[in-house]
Amino acid sequence: MKEKLKDGKEVDVSIVFPAYNERENLENAVRKTVQALEEITDSYEIMIAEDGSTDGTDRIASRLSDENPFIKHIHGDKRLGRGLALKNAFSKSNGRILVYMDVDLATSIGHLRTLIESVREDYDFATGSRMLPESKVSRSLSRQMASKSYNFMVRSFLGSKVADHQCGFKSWKREALLELLNDVNATHWFWDTEMLVRASRKGYRIKEIPIQWTHKGRTKVNLVKDSVAMGSQVLKLWWELRK
Repeated sequence: MKEKLKDGKEVDVSIVFPAYNERENLENAVRKTVQALEEITDSYEIMIAEDGSTDGTDRIASRLSDENPFIKHIHGDKRLGRGLALKNAFSKSNGRILVYMDVDLATSIGHLRTLIESVREDYDFATGSRMLPESKVSRSLSRQMASKSYNFMVRSFLGSKVADHQCGFKSWKREALLELLNDVNATHWFWDTEMLVRASRKGYRIKEIPIQWTHKGRTKVNLVKDSVAMGSQVLKLWWELRK
């Protein structure tokens, strides 16, 4: 049996699942991730950053935590937003390599080894990318165009070289992430973008990984509302960095 987390002991990999109303996806995501991790690393923990759910996700997370010593349930009474939920979880993590994945596993779990090994091999950050020529992506044309427009805006205004800032499939060296964690002001969807932009400006090495990505179920992203909000955050960060 491989070593899992015991009494706050340092482990090789921490996986964080940001979970808001993920009752239908959470248990399956944890099961498949454990299966993948058993082939990748000798020690790991899984952290469920359950963000004020109202559909029973909290009860499922608590049960999984009670049944498995390597699973932590971090509960929020009120919804904080994905960015704050991730920040809170990473602050309590024990891994040398820190990973987060969306609970719907839209990115094929088969890429997890590459995501982890990229950081182990000397990159500071690694992220799945739906924008690389080798990637295989299944989603609506409207969301594809919105994503391309958004990423073009980020590259144009913020000088980023990354093709896809918002894929929910990322890993970091612990030291690199913790150094940047308090510099990132975004609390929700823009957290990924701001983290990558600040990492790039600090000179951290970032690797983009081509992935197989499939839209699954209902999205929590409001295409119009969230696009406007994130566009305004791009401009706000541009102004802050410009000063």
